Amino acid sequence: MQEFIGTGVALITPFKEDLSVDFDALIKLVNFNIENGTNYLVINGTTAESATITAEEKQKIIEVIVKTNNNRLPLVLGVGGNNTLTVVEELKTRDLSNIDGILSVAPYYSKPTQEGFYQHFKAIAEATEKPIILYNVPGRTAKNMDVATTIRLAKDFKNIVGVKEAGNNTQQYLGLIKNKPAGFLVISGDDDLALGVTLAGGSGVISVIGQAYPKEFSTMINHGLEGNNKEGYNIHFKMMDIIDYIFEENNPAGIKTVLQELNICKNEVRLPLVKATHELQSKIANFVSNYK
Repeated sequence: MQEFIGTGVALITPFKEDLSVDFDALIKLVNFNIENGTNYLVINGTTAESATITAEEKQKIIEVIVKTNNNRLPLVLGVGGNNTLTVVEELKTRDLSNIDGILSVAPYYSKPTQEGFYQHFKAIAEATEKPIILYNVPGRTAKNMDVATTIRLAKDFKNIVGVKEAGNNTQQYLGLIKNKPAGFLVISGDDDLALGVTLAGGSGVISVIGQAYPKEFSTMINHGLEGNNKEGYNIHFKMMDIIDYIFEENNPAGIKTVLQELNICKNEVRLPLVKATHELQSKIANFVSNYK
């Protein structure tokens, strides 16, 4: 699964002021990332505000990204939820011919047991032949998928190829890296821990900030993959503040503010999310204008 090593980015969904999808801005964002070192693109993950995207919009977003990408980078599609049967149905009925992998978030709100996690992802793995990256994000789903459950799934299903781990828990990352089967990808879902995880034996990152600074972030992760500790941390320290800022209020309001400062898209988000406060926008604007 070499195509999912390095820097993937969880693409935002740009909106116009009327909150319709801004496809021109999306095309601009995709090209910007392809041309500046991003290794693969993640479509319609939670950073894309997938909870407030209609089925029709999702289909058009996929079509526009596939066309813009034109087979230049691998594409990962977010297909997940807390209704297992609905997720399975989408995987069986959606045209995935241009999609290289699936990112599937752990069931949110339902708070399943570890056996529930296992059975959920077992059903998903059996519904498609596409490579699947599990997504564990307990801060959003209200329940952690344990290391043992992830490793069990990795060993039992050949198309479960990796996990995007986003528990902001160094010990859990290290447990996954230590116990994973050969070839299984441990991908950081925490921008602030991404370099350390990669240096410890992880496979890189699915990043939020990376889509705004693809050249710098992918260079940092490449240093991590090559074991270049000092060079990697030189970049990490320069980006620490902006990583903190984009998650200070809500995601993706922060990253959309960065992208607005870079003239890629507007900072519009859909309710129940709201734009970054003026205070946060000011901090972000100051960082972007002074970043070298």
